[in-house]
Amino acid sequence: MGIGIISTGSYLPKNEVGNEEVAKRVGVTAEWIERKTQIRSRRYAAPHEATSDLAVRAAERALAQANLAADQIDYIIVSTSTGDFPQPPTAHLVQHGLGAYGAACFDINVVCSGFVYALEVARGLVAARPDARALVIGADVYSRILDFTDRKTAILFADGAGAAVVGAVPEPYGIIATDLYSRGNAHHLIRVEAGGSRNPATAQTVAEGGHFFRMDGRGVRDFVAEHVPSALLALADRAGVEIGAVDHFVPHQANGVMLGEVVERTGLGTAQTHRTLIRYGNVGSASVPVALDEANRTGALKPGDLVLLAGFGGGMSIGASLLTWGARI
Repeated sequence: MGIGIISTGSYLPKNEVGNEEVAKRVGVTAEWIERKTQIRSRRYAAPHEATSDLAVRAAERALAQANLAADQIDYIIVSTSTGDFPQPPTAHLVQHGLGAYGAACFDINVVCSGFVYALEVARGLVAARPDARALVIGADVYSRILDFTDRKTAILFADGAGAAVVGAVPEPYGIIATDLYSRGNAHHLIRVEAGGSRNPATAQTVAEGGHFFRMDGRGVRDFVAEHVPSALLALADRAGVEIGAVDHFVPHQANGVMLGEVVERTGLGTAQTHRTLIRYGNVGSASVPVALDEANRTGALKPGDLVLLAGFGGGMSIGASLLTWGARI
């Protein structure tokens, strides 16, 4: 038996926000936003929705597709950098929302790479206990930490959740190889500066906007250009797979222009690149699983297809996983 993705699910909030609305708040034009990012709209969570609420909805859909009850899940791993609270872990709120009280739960925070990292953690847990099933969720609510005077970030980020059930699958299906990279010397490129133990939240930090998400856009683009294509090529080489043999590329939905550059530099032009950012924007750790769920549910993924997942973002970090698709709809 191999270890792979059994089912997928996703949830995007109902509140659709077009470029015209964001452009007015940021002080640019809708045309400028689309030209710079290829994003046309995005979704924002309702006032009563937090990250765990979105995660529960995505998880329910993944469980339904696998025909599993919540009490049949052994592990819940939530990847998020916008948890409901500093404590408790968001995964425990998801467990409560699902009623999955037989599961061990924990969060990881590797920002936009987190779903691939969580997928590899789940693979290790199932390898140690082959009858186990893990629920892996990427979820973020970025609309709550955006500074709408900062056009570098406000035009890109949005809210959403994606999920996958991981377990034993028949060979030759499942995860072939995964590589994870961390570059802490570039940690300053993506950050929230206040609210932690180094710079606790105060009236002053809030007044100064320290709780907002910040990003060095040019620095991030340079990091991606330098490190992501080489990481993807190295993974394919280690797995003994020609990059041209990849059928589906499911990347983090960072920026449409950036994705085009990654595809070109990696030689993935013959693969089908799945893009959801046009309608949903950059939904952080949810980007990869949301795009994967859409590809799965539209029937684009066929048993035996070679799928390359790639997350990259804060830390800085990269997570890439190559798998042979075998999940059923």
